[in-house]
Amino acid sequence: MKNLSHWINGKPSEGTSERYGPVHNPATGAQEKQVPLASVDEVDAAVAAAKDAYVTWGQSSLAKRTEILFRFRALLDANRDAIAEL
Repeated sequence: MKNLSHWINGKPSEGTSERYGPVHNPATGAQEKQVPLASVDEVDAAVAAAKDAYVTWGQSSLAKRTEILFRFRALLDANRDAIAEL
């Protein structure tokens, strides 16, 4: 069974709690993957990273934030079929 990972501070984090939650395919109902349940330390690290990112994001100009969100939308549009398959 494939394990998913957390994404903390711009990089994957495998998880250390040794507890997992199932990830089901909504089309078939079959469990295809599992995700580690975050430990307290992992949640604290994710919250700290988010707080740091918020400061940087908030100091960015409206034009820069808009540019980033439009690029994200373009990536979603360009990869719509691949995302739907996932």
